[in-house]
Amino acid sequence: MNESAGEIYDIGYQRYTGPREGRMRARKALFTNGIRTILGLGRGILPKVFPTVFASIAVLIAVNFAIVSSQGIPTDDLPDAAVFYRVVAYFMVLFSAIIAPDLVCPDRRSNVIHLYLVRPMSPTDYVATRWLAAFAFTLAILYIGQAVLFSGMTLGADEPLDYVRDNWLDIPRFLLGGLVLALYAATIPLAVSAFTTRRGYAQAFIIGLFFISVPVTAVFTKCEEFEEQQRGEFMEFVEVKCEPVAGTYTKWVALGDLTRVPVHVADLVFDKENSSNLSRLVRELPDFVPVGWFAILIAGSGFTMWWRYQRIAL
Repeated sequence: MNESAGEIYDIGYQRYTGPREGRMRARKALFTNGIRTILGLGRGILPKVFPTVFASIAVLIAVNFAIVSSQGIPTDDLPDAAVFYRVVAYFMVLFSAIIAPDLVCPDRRSNVIHLYLVRPMSPTDYVATRWLAAFAFTLAILYIGQAVLFSGMTLGADEPLDYVRDNWLDIPRFLLGGLVLALYAATIPLAVSAFTTRRGYAQAFIIGLFFISVPVTAVFTKCEEFEEQQRGEFMEFVEVKCEPVAGTYTKWVALGDLTRVPVHVADLVFDKENSSNLSRLVRELPDFVPVGWFAILIAGSGFTMWWRYQRIAL
C-alpha cells in the first residue's frame, strides 16, 4: 500500500497585530457610507441631483426671505424662521421620501445586510447609523437655511446689532425646530423603507402616504362655502357657514395631514400663530396633543424599524 504524503507550505499568513477598533469603527464606516449614499458620491449624475436641489431650495427660500426683510416692511409682516420651516417642510418630506429608500433597500436586495449584521455590528447599530446619516444631513440643510435667513435679516436691518439683541431668541428656537423637522423626516420614511427591497415601491408609498393625507384632511376639515346671489345689477359671493364633515371632531382630524405634523410642533416652539385653517384648528387643542401625536409617530416608526431588523437578523 502506498502512503499518502503531505506537505506544508508557508504562504505568508500572519496574525493581525494592529489596533482593534471594534463596533465603533464599523458604525463610523456605515455612517460615512450613508452620507456618501445621500450625496450620490460614487454613483451617476441623477443621485447627485436630489440633495443638490434640496439644499438649493432651502438656501434660495432663505435668501428670498432675507431680501424681503430688507425692503423696509414692518417686522411683524416679515417671513421669519417659523415661516421658513412651514415652507421648506413640503420639500423636506419629498426629499426624504426619495433618499431614505436608498439607504436601506439596496442592502437587503443584494443581501449585503447579512454581512453587516455579523459581529461586531448588531441590528441596532445598523438602524441607528442609517437613521443618523439621514438625520444629520437633513438637519444640516435646515440649519444652513436658517443661518442664511438670520444673517440676511440681520444685515438688512437698519441697526444690525439692535436686531440681534431683539431677536437672539430665534436662534435656540430654530435649532430646536430644526431638530423636530429632521427627526420626523429621518424616521418615518426609513421605517416604511424597511419593509421592501424595492426603492421605487418604497418611494411611491412614502410620497403617497404623505401627500394623499393632504387632500383627505382638507375634505374633512373644510367649513366654508360660497354661493352666488344677484343683487341689482351686480353679482356677489356671500359666505355661508357650514358644518364640516368631521363635525365636532374637526380639530382632531386636522392632525391627519402628515406633512404638517412637525410644523405644528415647530409653531409651538416659536410661539407663532399660523393663519392656515389646519393650524387654526390644531391650536384649539391643548399643546400636549400635537406634541404627543408627533411623539407617537416618531416612537412608533422608530420601534417598527428596529423590530423589523431584529427579525431580519434572526
